[in-house]
Amino acid sequence: MSSNNVERPTRKRFQILTLIFISVVINYMDRSNMSVAATALSEDLELSAVQIGLIFSAFAWTYSALQIPGGIFVDVVRPRILYPIILTAWSCATLLQGFANSFLALLGCRMSIGLFEAPSYPVNNKIVTSWFPEQERASAIAVYTSGQFIGLAFLMPVLVTIQAYFGWRGLFIVSGVIGIVWAVVWYVLYRDPDEHGSINQAELEHIGAGGGASAGNVAESQAGGGKSKPERQPFQWSELKQAFVHRKLWGIYIGQFCLGGLLIFFLTWFPTYLVKYRGLDFIQSGFMASIPFLAAFCGVLISGFTSDFLVRSGVSKEISRKAPVILGMLLSMAIIGANYTDSTFWIITFLSIAFFGNGLSSIAWVFVSLLAPRKMVGLVGGCFNFVGGLSAVVVPTVIGFLVNDGDFRPALFFVGGLALVGLCSYLFLVGKIEPIVLPERRAAGGIGTRVDAHVESH
Repeated sequence: MSSNNVERPTRKRFQILTLIFISVVINYMDRSNMSVAATALSEDLELSAVQIGLIFSAFAWTYSALQIPGGIFVDVVRPRILYPIILTAWSCATLLQGFANSFLALLGCRMSIGLFEAPSYPVNNKIVTSWFPEQERASAIAVYTSGQFIGLAFLMPVLVTIQAYFGWRGLFIVSGVIGIVWAVVWYVLYRDPDEHGSINQAELEHIGAGGGASAGNVAESQAGGGKSKPERQPFQWSELKQAFVHRKLWGIYIGQFCLGGLLIFFLTWFPTYLVKYRGLDFIQSGFMASIPFLAAFCGVLISGFTSDFLVRSGVSKEISRKAPVILGMLLSMAIIGANYTDSTFWIITFLSIAFFGNGLSSIAWVFVSLLAPRKMVGLVGGCFNFVGGLSAVVVPTVIGFLVNDGDFRPALFFVGGLALVGLCSYLFLVGKIEPIVLPERRAAGGIGTRVDAHVESH
């Protein structure tokens, strides 16, 4: 057959990635709009600083607590059904904040947003695992993860403008309506690879050859002349134990907690640090605050595309996958440098280097699909994000105690220390990058071990 007659793979997976990217931007819009509205709504509803602080933290408590159940749902409910449901639910909770007239009502809405957003990142990872071959997966994760940094860097002025025209209630209502509309768009446009009407066999084979979730269907599709649906296995409680007994998984869990700690610093204490502890005026601090977020945005894209390039070049996963994360953790420790200068330029430089490193490390989600047994990708992703999400509860509180006497230097040492712990976690706990083999597979004549060894050498 001539090369002209060879079917070229379609590129539907990149359309799916666009859907995930937009969903992440909306996700972070609904997380950050409260920080924009806080001053106005606290005046209107006569809320104290303590009450506002509790409203801020309410999201993190439910978001973290529901990660594991959310991961279980990801493994048993198709993304086309699950994503519109959770999108609609958290968008309705966002919208209802616009009608709240009390502290308890706002607290309940924020907890609801955290509850319904809990499965979002595990399902993002599940979709990328399904749609992208392993050699493209870090780039895909980098692209959709960059949505959170774009949201944090560029959405703030948009949200401020919306509030200027429609008030804080209008801000929540507009945000909620956007999410509800997007949920409908998602349901209309999204399909799994085996159900997508316009994906061709060449792209299915490309995904399957690289270890995508459709890999098990390719041979059946070729033999049967069509696309076959994957067999979905029911959740077993023994899988929850497996998600916590492996050293490799604890390595990425601890690493994610440390990675999240730096991100949470920038989401919570960073503006206060610039204004209260470094003497910048509010407008200047707003401009300066955007620079580290742009650095993180560059970091995550560089990390993802470089990592996949190294994989395609035949570089081992220990280098191609772990090196960006380890380098990123190392650079994140640069935040401590801000303790040794009074220059605004150098303060922002050190913080930007640190957040650039955080961006480099943000492809850590790729390790979920590389290490987790295929049937447990959603569950392990939930556990991974659960431990990482705990940083949103722990780190702001610890920083509050550390800066209580007016000195912010101990807080930066603390955040830099987290980066060091994360670095050691990937160096000494994660070990060799290879899929975990469940006990029942080992018992089946070593078949599972041989299959995983093949995947590792691919």
